[in-house]
Amino acid sequence: MSVPDVDRVAASRAAVAARRARAEVKRAVRERRRSALEVAEAGWEGDPRAPEATLRVTELLGSIPGLGPRRVETAMRELEIAPSKRVGGLGERQRVRLAVWLRRREARGRRTSRLVVLAGPTAVGKGTVSRYIREHFPDVLLSVSATTRPPRPGEVDGEHYYFVSDAEFDAMIARGDFLEYATVHNASRYGTPRPPIDAALAQGRSVLLEIDLQGARAVKAAMPEALLVFLLPPSWEELVRRLIGRGTESAEEQARRLETAKVELRAQDEFDVKVVNREVGQAAAEVVELLAVPAD
Repeated sequence: MSVPDVDRVAASRAAVAARRARAEVKRAVRERRRSALEVAEAGWEGDPRAPEATLRVTELLGSIPGLGPRRVETAMRELEIAPSKRVGGLGERQRVRLAVWLRRREARGRRTSRLVVLAGPTAVGKGTVSRYIREHFPDVLLSVSATTRPPRPGEVDGEHYYFVSDAEFDAMIARGDFLEYATVHNASRYGTPRPPIDAALAQGRSVLLEIDLQGARAVKAAMPEALLVFLLPPSWEELVRRLIGRGTESAEEQARRLETAKVELRAQDEFDVKVVNREVGQAAAEVVELLAVPAD
């Protein structure tokens, strides 16, 4: 017998509503409005069809701020829970292990602050990864750099960069406002305002700073405790494709930037961690994971 169209439509609508409900649960955990333990316990005690119960355990753990894919995978192995398992479908022993694990994580308290510096060759996608983090991980504080180059289409002053004149940049140098500053591609100048970073770290917040290779070296010299992350392309061919594909530079400028990228790639071993930008969401999650520093 064929399924009546009205039943098929109703089932489709129910499935969409269920996905939206689970997405809201994950968002609440990510934004710290609900704890993962609270969600798990709701899934065990309430309606087995509730979004908390039908949420996969991997999705629940992946929603915890600072817990990236690698740590989720490790935790699932330690808990002896299959990736396909849903919260409501866990056995009694698995529920106990998961509850204990979540309580221990919450008991570690607030994390200490850390400055993470994200750098890499031109066109590798640093800005795209940073933008993804800004939009999907609101708890992360992104440092905003100042630059003398003109804004690209879609860039907003004060959000993507502080776009300043050469005279304004000189004044900021004279006041000692920069953690670091440099001339990039033998053209525009970029600098990192230090007061906002110092204030955030003093408040116990971690900060993500996206800058060029020269700036990363300067930050490491000024703040040795900073964690340097090098963003790599999947391949050289993909880097070339991304640079040409964005269409924001002339052919001459593209050639110059590619020569610079070759030099920048040779510096990757100076960095503490390397992240390959195969897929933006995955790379962003790995960077966010590095920002989490559990308290001792």
